[in-house]
Amino acid sequence: MATLVSWTLSFLRPFRWRAVAIVILSVTEIGLAALAPWPLKVMVDNVLGGAALPTTLGSLLPAALAGRAAGLLLVVVVAGLLVQLAAEVVRMIHTQMQVDMGQRIVYALRETLLAHLQALPLRHHVLTRTAASVYRLDADAYCVDDLVIGGIFPLSLATLNLGVMFAVLLYLDATLALLSLSVAPFLYLCLRHYSRTMTDRAERVKTLESTLIERAFEILSSIAAVKSFTRERHELQRFSRSGTETMRARLGLTWQESLFSLTVTSVTLAGTALVLVVGGLHVLAGTLTIGSLLVVLAYLAAVYNPISEIARTTGSLQQAAVSARRVREIFALTPELPDAPGAIDAIGISGYVRFDRVDFSYDGERPVLADVSFEARPGEMVALVGLTGAGKTTIASLIPRLFEPDGGRVLVDGIDVSRYALQSLRARIALVPQDPVIFTGTIADNIRYGRLDASDADVEAAARAAHLHSFVERLPLGYRTEVAETGASLSGGERQRIGIARAVLKNAPILILDEPTSSLDAISEEAVFGALRRLRTGRTTLVIAHRLSTIRDATRILVLHEGRVVAHGTHDDLLTSSDLYRGMCARLAVGRSLDEPATVDALLHDLAVS
Repeated sequence: MATLVSWTLSFLRPFRWRAVAIVILSVTEIGLAALAPWPLKVMVDNVLGGAALPTTLGSLLPAALAGRAAGLLLVVVVAGLLVQLAAEVVRMIHTQMQVDMGQRIVYALRETLLAHLQALPLRHHVLTRTAASVYRLDADAYCVDDLVIGGIFPLSLATLNLGVMFAVLLYLDATLALLSLSVAPFLYLCLRHYSRTMTDRAERVKTLESTLIERAFEILSSIAAVKSFTRERHELQRFSRSGTETMRARLGLTWQESLFSLTVTSVTLAGTALVLVVGGLHVLAGTLTIGSLLVVLAYLAAVYNPISEIARTTGSLQQAAVSARRVREIFALTPELPDAPGAIDAIGISGYVRFDRVDFSYDGERPVLADVSFEARPGEMVALVGLTGAGKTTIASLIPRLFEPDGGRVLVDGIDVSRYALQSLRARIALVPQDPVIFTGTIADNIRYGRLDASDADVEAAARAAHLHSFVERLPLGYRTEVAETGASLSGGERQRIGIARAVLKNAPILILDEPTSSLDAISEEAVFGALRRLRTGRTTLVIAHRLSTIRDATRILVLHEGRVVAHGTHDDLLTSSDLYRGMCARLAVGRSLDEPATVDALLHDLAVS
C-alpha cells in the first residue's frame, strides 16, 4: 500500500503548486467549518437564553447593540450567514481546483501510458488484445484521480478536521471528546474486514469489464464478417453472456459496498447517540449549556460525515487501487531495447542488408526462422516466396527491429542494426504492407504520413508516382477528401496505392514491399510497377511476393520453407533447380492461392518426392 501511495503521489509533482493551493483552501474550509456552529451557540445561550455575552465578544459590539436582544439576534444571524456563504464559496473554489487538477493528472497519465505502450516491443502488441490496452488507457487511467481526489485528499481533510474538532471538543468537554473517539476501533475493524473482500471483487469486476470491452471491440472491428455470415444473433448472445456475468459481479461488489456503508453509518450514528445522551446528562447537570451541546454535535457531524463519505466510496477506492495495479503492470513491462551507448545515426546508409545465420521465435519455443542468411544490395530487388508461415513477414520485420533476433545478426551497411539509433534506422526504411493502415483524416494526411513536413506539391507528386492522382482528381474535394474509419470508403487497390505513395514520399534507402499490387487490376499494376522500378533505383528493395508478376521482376528470389532458405536464384534458375518453387509458380499461374490446404499438401508432397 505504501508503494501504491508513493506511486500515486508522484503524479502530483508537476501540479505541486495547485496541490498547495488546494491544501490552503482545505485549511480555510476547516477553519470556517469550525466557526460555523458558534453563532448558533451565541443565539441559543446568549440571545434566547439570556446568558451574558463572553467578554471578548461583548467588547467587539457597541454597548447599545449588546444590550438589545433584537439587535444582537440580527448581528448573530448575519454573522452566521456570512460564515456559511464564505464556506460555500471556498468549497466551490476548492471543488473546482480539485476537479481541474484531477483531470490534468488523468490526461498526463494517459499521455505517459500511451507513450509507454508505443515504446513496448511489437511482440507485446501481437500477444495482447488491443481492446485490453485501450481499456487500461481509458478506464484504468482514472485510478490516479480516484485515489487522489477520492482518497488521499478526503482522508487528509478528515484527519485535519478530526484534529481541529477534537481540540475544540476537549476545550468544551473532555468526556464528550473522548467519547467521540470511541467509534475509531470499530471503524478500523470494519475497514479491515471489508477491504479484503472488496479488493478481490473489484479485481474480478475490472477483469470482466475489460473482457466485455474486448468482446465489443472484436465484434465491431469484424462487422463485415459478422454480417456476411449472418452471425449477429450469435455475437449478441456471446456479448449478453459476458455482460450478464459482468453485471452480477458488479452487483455483488455494490452489495458489499452497501453493507460496509451501512455498518460505518451505524457505528457513527451510535457514536453520535452516545455523545448526545452523555451531553444531555451534562446539560441537565448544569455543566454544559445547550449551545455548547449543539456545537459538539455540529463538530461530530463535521468529523463523522467525511468518514462516512469515504466509507461509501471505499468500493471505488478499491477499484481505483486495482486499476492502479493494472496500470503499473503496463509500466513494469520493458520497452524496446534502448539505443546502445554511442548509437550510430543511420542518416548516411546506402541500404546494403545482410542476414547472418539469423534465428527467431515468437514464443521462445517454436522456431520461425532458423539459420537464415542472405544479402540484398542497393539497386537490387530481392523477392521472398514461400508457403504461409514460412517466415517471410518475420524477415521483413527484423530489419527495422520490430522484433529482435534470437540468434545471428541483421546488418545494414555491415553494421548490426542493434547499434543504430532506433528512430534513425526506421526513418531510413519504407514499408508498404499488403493492406496499408488508413488513418482518420484526409487523403493528403494519409499520404503525408510518410513525411509529415511534405508540401502539397510533394504529396501530389507521390500520388502521381503511385498511380493515385487520377482517382483523387475525380473526388469533389480532391486531396482534402475525408476517408472513413480504417479506409472503409476506399477500395483495396486505392488503399494500396496510398501505401505506395507514402513510401514514395518517405524516399528511404531501404524499401520493403508486402505484395504491394495484390488488389490492383492489370493496367494499374503495370503503372505502379513502373513507378516502383523508378523508386527502387539505387535502393535496396525486399518484396514479399505472391504473384508471378512480382516474382519475375526480382533480381534474386529466396525460397523459404519452414523458416529456412531452401533455394535462391533468379526466376529462370529456380524453375529448373527447385521443385518447390516450380510447384508454387504452377499454382500461381492458374490463379490458385498458396494458402489453400490442398495446395500446401500438394507442394509438400512434390518436395518430398524430389
